[in-house]
Amino acid sequence: MTDSTTENSGPMLAADGTPLKKSLARALRQQKLRALALIAPLLIFVLVTFVVPIGDMLLRSIKNDIVADTLPSTVEALADWDYEAEELPGENVWVAFYVDMWFASERKEHTRLGSRLNYEKTGVSSLFRKTGRRVDRFDTDVYTDQFVALDPEWEAPQTWAAMMGGDAAEALPVTANAWERWVDFNEEEGDAVLEEDVPDFLYTTLYYELTNGAEVSGERLTAAQAAVGDFETVSLQAQFEDADEDWLDPEVWKTIQLYSPRITPGYFANAADMQVTPDGIESRPENQQIYGVLFKRTLFMSLVITGSCILLGYPVAWLLSNLPMRSANMLMILVLLPFWTSLLVRTSAWKVMLQQQGVINDTLVWLGLVADDARLTMINNQFGTIVAMTHILLPFMILPMYSVMSTIPPTYLRAAKSLGATNWTAFWRVYFPQSVPGIGAGSILVFILAIGYYITPEIVGGNTGTFISNRIAYHISSSLNWGLAAALGTILLVVVLVLYWAYDKIVGIDNVKLG
Repeated sequence: MTDSTTENSGPMLAADGTPLKKSLARALRQQKLRALALIAPLLIFVLVTFVVPIGDMLLRSIKNDIVADTLPSTVEALADWDYEAEELPGENVWVAFYVDMWFASERKEHTRLGSRLNYEKTGVSSLFRKTGRRVDRFDTDVYTDQFVALDPEWEAPQTWAAMMGGDAAEALPVTANAWERWVDFNEEEGDAVLEEDVPDFLYTTLYYELTNGAEVSGERLTAAQAAVGDFETVSLQAQFEDADEDWLDPEVWKTIQLYSPRITPGYFANAADMQVTPDGIESRPENQQIYGVLFKRTLFMSLVITGSCILLGYPVAWLLSNLPMRSANMLMILVLLPFWTSLLVRTSAWKVMLQQQGVINDTLVWLGLVADDARLTMINNQFGTIVAMTHILLPFMILPMYSVMSTIPPTYLRAAKSLGATNWTAFWRVYFPQSVPGIGAGSILVFILAIGYYITPEIVGGNTGTFISNRIAYHISSSLNWGLAAALGTILLVVVLVLYWAYDKIVGIDNVKLG
C-alpha cells in the first residue's frame, strides 16, 4: 500500500518519460517560436518600412551636424565670441575660419553648409559659394615666402612633420590641429603628405601663434618667433571682405554661432512660425507666418472632406446593404470603379471639369444659370480641393459603413414599426445607432488619409487649397530642407495622434467596427 502511494505521488510523465509539465512547456515554447517565425517577415517589413523611417524623421528634425563637422575650429573659436560686446569676431576666429574654409572648399562641403545656413539667413548660400572659389587664392602666400626666406627648411614637409611630432605641438595647438587635418586630408586623397607642398594656411596659423606669445623652444622656432615681428602682414578679415563684403555683417557670424550645436530646436521653431535668436526663441514677423495657416487649413479641410464623405456615403452604404444581391453587386462595382483608375487621371479629370471653360461651367452657362462673363471659379481654391478629394476618398467611407450596416438585421426596423414607430423614428432610434461604429471607422480612415494628401491639393488647390503636406513635399524635393520637412511631418504626426486620443476618449475606439 505504501509503495503504491509513493509511486502515485510522483510527477506525471509523458509518453517519452519526461515530466508532463516540462513536456508541455517545451511544446508551448516550440509553438510560440513557430508563430514568431510565421509573422517575422511582416515584423521585419513593418520595422524597415515604417518604424525606421519615422525614427529617421524624428532624428532629422533636431540633428544639425553639418556646421560643427564642416567648421570645427570656427565653432570652437566662436564659443567665446560675445555678439553684443563685439561687432565682429576677433583674429582667432578669422584664422580658424580660413583653415576650415580651405578644407571645406577642397572637399566641396562649403556649398552644402551654405545651403543649410541659407534656410536661416537668406544670402548665406551664395556667400559660401563665392568664398569657396576664392579661399585658395588668398594673399597668405606672403607668410609662406617670408618663412622660407628666413629658413629654406620651412618649405620641407619633413620639417613640419618633425616639429608637430615633438613638443611644438603643445605650444602651437592651432597649427598642430591644422597639420593633423592636413595629414588626414592627404590620407583620404591617397597622397603622401611628405611629398606634398606645405599649404599656405599652415604658415598663416604659425605666424598667428608666434605673434601671440606662444612659448616655443628649439632653434628654428625661436628664430622664427624673433623674426615674425618684422614680417609683412595680411589681414584675413580684409581677404574675406574682398571675397564678399557680407562677411563684415555680424548677423552672418551670429547665424553660424546659433546653429553650431549638433542638436538644434531651429527646425521645430521654423515649423511653428518662430525663429532662434540670441535672446531665445521668438515669433517670426506676421508676414512670414505661413505654417500655422497651413496647419489650420489642413485640419479644417480634412474635417470638411470627412463630413462630405459621410453625407454622400451613408445613403450609398444603406442602399448596398438593403438592395437585392444582384442590384447591390452592380452598385458595389460602381463604388469600386475609381480604384481601377489612376489617381492622377481622376484628379486631372476634375481639373478639366471645374475650370472656368470646363464642362460644369459650360453646362451652367447653357442652362442660363450663370452668365458667360461671370463663370464660377471652382478650381485652384479650397472648393476644388474639397470636391476632388471627396470623390477620391468616398469609397474609403462607404466600405466600412457598408460592412457594419450589412450586419444589422432588417427585422429590427420591422419590429420597431410594428410597435408604432414611424419610418424616421425607427431609423433614427434603432438603425442609426447601430451604424455609428461604421461611421467612426470610415471617418478615422478618411480623415487620416485626407490630412496627409498632397497630390490632389497640388493639382487643383492653387494657393488657397494646398495642405501642409504640399509644403513638406516641397522641402523634401525642391528646397532640400529635410530638417524642416521632418519637423513639419513630426508635428503633423503628433496632431493626428492627439486627435486619435481625443476621439478615443470621447467616442471610444472600441466602438469602431469594420463589420
